[in-house]
Amino acid sequence: MSRIHRRTFLQQSAALGAALAISPARAQNINEKLNMGFIGCGGRGNELLKQFGKLADVRIAALCDPDQKLLDEAGQKHSGAKRYADLRKLLEDSDVDAVAIATCNHWHALAAVWACQAEKDVYVEKPLAHNHWEGQQVVHAARRFDRIVQVGTQQRSDPLQDELKNFLHVEKSLGDIECVVVCRFGNREPIGKRSDPLPPPKSLDYNLWLGPAADEPIYRDKWHYDWHWDWNTGNGEMGNWGVHVIDDAVNVVLRDRVPFPKRLLAAGGRVAWDDAGESPNVCFAYYDTGSIPVLFGLTNLPSENDAKESVKYLGVGSGYIVHCEGGYYAGGRGGGAAHDRDGKVIRRFKGDSGAGHARNFVDSVAARDRKRLNAEVKIGHASTAWCNLVNIACRVGGEYADEKTRSIGSDVELWPQLVGQAHEHLQRNGVDIAKSEFKISPVLEFDSEREQFVGESADAANQLLRREYRPEFKLPSIA
Repeated sequence: MSRIHRRTFLQQSAALGAALAISPARAQNINEKLNMGFIGCGGRGNELLKQFGKLADVRIAALCDPDQKLLDEAGQKHSGAKRYADLRKLLEDSDVDAVAIATCNHWHALAAVWACQAEKDVYVEKPLAHNHWEGQQVVHAARRFDRIVQVGTQQRSDPLQDELKNFLHVEKSLGDIECVVVCRFGNREPIGKRSDPLPPPKSLDYNLWLGPAADEPIYRDKWHYDWHWDWNTGNGEMGNWGVHVIDDAVNVVLRDRVPFPKRLLAAGGRVAWDDAGESPNVCFAYYDTGSIPVLFGLTNLPSENDAKESVKYLGVGSGYIVHCEGGYYAGGRGGGAAHDRDGKVIRRFKGDSGAGHARNFVDSVAARDRKRLNAEVKIGHASTAWCNLVNIACRVGGEYADEKTRSIGSDVELWPQLVGQAHEHLQRNGVDIAKSEFKISPVLEFDSEREQFVGESADAANQLLRREYRPEFKLPSIA
């Protein structure tokens, strides 16, 4: 279809920054395509290109990446798409109706806010934001500019989740829920520790890649992906896989009725490895929700030193276990099983891991109805927060004290047991907690209305709810 005769997917409003309204004719014409721009052409960006590229009513209109090598590689696969190094230029393109954001984590929120201001709908990868305040601004921007904003916690589009909620809460086939244990157990390797700073790839526009982050030297061995483990650009494993598994518990077990934990305690550190990474590779946390307790465990270390196997809890590596009066449910992405009190399987569940998540976004944009989204931005902000708050707790933590740790969650029978298992796991990997960087936080209280920490130890924790920005890439405060 030529540009002259092409009807746009959306009608522009007269005032800059005002919300867009869909044309009634467009809403009825299924032959029109949603023109999408893809910001970030690395591993996850290419996966999104595949997913959206399969949809007959989507056109890949534009690509954007500050690394010319990645941009050219994606461009070879999608020759009809325009190419941009600077996302601001893509957002100025009136041919682009919506964007998919798969940048480094430190860019997620600013890219999403700028996209909303530019009157584009948004699919943004998890975690929604690099810090808590950023997540708030994306929610505000989505509301102010009336944008459709989906977060990439794709498991929300798996029919399995509704089936499980019915099984656990309506049928109550396992009796009352007592607590849920969320796990992210997956082996990783050290990222190296250089004596001199790592130079940016020659194909990279460093200023654009850095964006809102601080200009600090990098001492890891690889540029791409390992930014996850640097606080300046990533959220550690909590913000990587942690968001997915925590989101499962928030949705299936808490049914989104507890947007933020009331209190939390976390212990963690980067142990066993002498590398340039900053985020914990072992962490465990206790969330007081005011209803069903949530316990969390994370490790990137193997089951024991020099082993290849990762840790499992009741057969689960990355997933969650719902402990009930009459047994437990253990599962992860795409499926699981309910067990009786003796561990015998009484029912199996199978899902599709959220294969329809991109479809859900496109349909919601066409209908101009954010209520149809399975992972609407406000939900994505909440699930991201559960992870960012644990990161904060770990960062403000002090010297580890075993007795203190076990006593905090003593009202939850499983908590001392899980703490003990974490100790054994560290010992099997040659870690002496007393001589390591492993820390424990104070009990932090979080005010859900103000979205701030309150009470003792709140000052230090609140300082980590947001960051400083480079002037050219300052995230605006959205009223």
